[in-house]
Amino acid sequence: MSYTIALNFEDGVTRFIGCKEGETVLDAAYRQKVNLPMDCSDGVCGTCKGRCEQGAFDLGDEYIDEALSDEEAAEGQVLTCQMVPASDCVIQVPVASTLCKTAVGQVEGTVAAVESLSEDSIELTIDLDDGAELAFLPGQYIHITVPGTGEHRSYSFSSRPGESRVTFLIRNVPNGVMSGYLTERAAVGDRLTLTGPLGSFYLREITRPVLMLAGGTGLAPFLAMLEQLARKREEGQGGEAPIHLIYGVNQDDHLVKTEALDALTEQLPTFTYSTVVVDEASDHPRKGYVTHHMDAEVLHDGDVDVYLCGPPPMVDAVLKHFDAQGIVPQSFHYEKFTPNQVAVAEEVA
Repeated sequence: MSYTIALNFEDGVTRFIGCKEGETVLDAAYRQKVNLPMDCSDGVCGTCKGRCEQGAFDLGDEYIDEALSDEEAAEGQVLTCQMVPASDCVIQVPVASTLCKTAVGQVEGTVAAVESLSEDSIELTIDLDDGAELAFLPGQYIHITVPGTGEHRSYSFSSRPGESRVTFLIRNVPNGVMSGYLTERAAVGDRLTLTGPLGSFYLREITRPVLMLAGGTGLAPFLAMLEQLARKREEGQGGEAPIHLIYGVNQDDHLVKTEALDALTEQLPTFTYSTVVVDEASDHPRKGYVTHHMDAEVLHDGDVDVYLCGPPPMVDAVLKHFDAQGIVPQSFHYEKFTPNQVAVAEEVA
């Protein structure tokens, strides 16, 4: 038996490794030429310390308290030289990937489809080359090199991990480098280079109610998350915690992928969603901003994990709303994006 371990480095790079049954994470990493920090490998120095965000494991009792205290272990911190996974795991490594002699991955693919979903959104579908491996955590993003420019743009996956065909929701930006390519000259079969995955905005293990807040094409990472949850439910791993998505756009015709969301409500009995339109002239039943529609029932008195992805003004407005209402979610993960790139991902626990 082998487990998949996601190593998330301080610089945003994620590297996936396989860990054999009974093997420590440190040994598995070194076997795959990822040099995690280490001085002793005996549970004495604490140099290999990280934090396990997801998954089951055994630390044994061979390490000393100076290397990892009981308090640190209770908070999820681990020594990778002692950690033996019992499931797939996600580990935060508190150093840059370059210091571990590893780098962000790169794969090639071809354009399978380009579809205009609305005036301001485009769906790009890419078929990865045969044998290409592109693991990612649902919610993460990747760099896509724009053919003929030497430039890249960053987009969150809207498809679930583990597929040879990947999709992205891309905002149609006037005079944008990627938008111009997609609307003017992209053709099925065009070759593309994808570099990643990257980012600390991804779905954690669900242990309590979840509130997802999406602005415009910020819907993309939530589609990936929900598709992954639907797959897990098919495999008998579904949870019972309620999940609610509030999806906000500027105009009625900017609402996209609602058919996919409807399908997900059928696949995930605990999932519900609502849509919000800013345009005052709209006939939509919910107008305004997402902050106008964050009712008490979806906030669960703060006993909720919040995920937010949208343009900077939306992220700032939600942060201010929580402050003004005195709401402190159990965890709060958010990602700001600009038309050209994913700007910043943050976590407030």
